Amino acid sequence: MDILLDEVETRVLGSLVEKDITTPDYYPLSLNALVNACNQKNNRDPVMNLVEDDVRQALNSLQEKRLAGPASGADSRVTKFEHRMQEVFNFTRGETAILCVLFLRGAQTPGELRGRSDRMHHFEDLSEVQSTLHRLIERDPPLVKMLARQPGTKAARYAHLLSGDVEETSVARSSPPGHAADNSADGDRISRLESELAALQLEVTELKQQLASFRKQFE
Repeated sequence: MDILLDEVETRVLGSLVEKDITTPDYYPLSLNALVNACNQKNNRDPVMNLVEDDVRQALNSLQEKRLAGPASGADSRVTKFEHRMQEVFNFTRGETAILCVLFLRGAQTPGELRGRSDRMHHFEDLSEVQSTLHRLIERDPPLVKMLARQPGTKAARYAHLLSGDVEETSVARSSPPGHAADNSADGDRISRLESELAALQLEVTELKQQLASFRKQFE
């Protein structure tokens, strides 16, 4: 599925998903309510200052991509809008929550995702977050990517890929001429190793859970 969202479409879609889950009594959203949701100062990075025309154009584009559109059967004289993520992707609740946070806040660590998605879906622990990320990475095409760990940080960040591949930023360091390609290759190798390590950690977690279930049968 070839979907490429710009930053306004991403903000509009993320805002619709968030309000659907966190304030269902006020969903679907009117155009004015959706503009306000997009321009919130909390739970948004970066903070935007969109106007109705910006949001209307994004809605038209999202409707062409079957990701959002006017709500059907809404008993109101004011047109209201809804997302259609579930119809297109058939996500679990956890997958929807993870992608929503990535849409609204940009790249995040598993710990940040767990904390910031809690109003939409409660993850019991980090391994559940990592398992959900792994499923999104394993989609065809992948919907999430693990970024190379930044210098001085302990946890890798993850970004969604519905706006295209993510350019990984790193701290600029002086290096002799001709070494830029070597540094890039090193970064790619590190990123691949981290992805493989994350996959192995998930397998170990799943095996532990299977072993615990097996033991309970004999208790």
